[in-house]
Amino acid sequence: MHETMGTPMLTVTDLTVYYGAIQALRGISFEVRQGEIITLIGSNGAGKTTTLHAISNIIKKTGGQVLFDGKDISALSPDRIVASGLIQVPEGRRIFANLSVRDNLEMGAYTRHDRGGIHRDMDMVYGLFPRLKERLHQVAGTLSGGEQQMLAMGRALMAAPRLLLLDEPSMGLAPILVDEIFAIIRRINEAGTTILLVEQNAFKALGLAVRGYILETGTVIKSGLAQDLMQDDAVKAAYLGG
Repeated sequence: MHETMGTPMLTVTDLTVYYGAIQALRGISFEVRQGEIITLIGSNGAGKTTTLHAISNIIKKTGGQVLFDGKDISALSPDRIVASGLIQVPEGRRIFANLSVRDNLEMGAYTRHDRGGIHRDMDMVYGLFPRLKERLHQVAGTLSGGEQQMLAMGRALMAAPRLLLLDEPSMGLAPILVDEIFAIIRRINEAGTTILLVEQNAFKALGLAVRGYILETGTVIKSGLAQDLMQDDAVKAAYLGG
């Protein structure tokens, strides 16, 4: 794992979001440095997914700033954010269920024009997810839950991300598949992709990440090195089963 990596790749400052009259995010600030795996953990409704959606501009921010590579992307359209190399794997996978596995992967590369790079990345995805290669012509909606999660991650990798936002990758998966998905996330990071991980499985997330931020009712209540958070009594009691 990468401990310190110099200047931040992503800087989120005072991020605020309202859903009607309800304030979902209350001035969240954090940073992700190149090469890191950073995790946001918290219970349901803490604001984790809303944070990712606000970064990607899938939902409208009420206030705050998002810098990617030092450039303000706060007002960019979601497709321009994707083209800049910041890619999100959404909660619930949201694959194209009626298309084949191969078509889903090719859709991930829709912003790219480097044919050779696309071919190399397709081979890389096959190496990470051999089951997808075995099921290239299968309709994606007929895959198992774990395979659909692999496909969602593979599709995101086809967009050549520099920063990958992962939203609840372990949701609904059997424990053995959770271990497999987290091992693949580590491999993706070791190959050079920076990762911001939102995950309810705090034990798994902190075991993978360099640093963590704990969200509660739209606020960062604690942050630090992941290994320190795992030893924190309050964190253990609230998120790690004592």
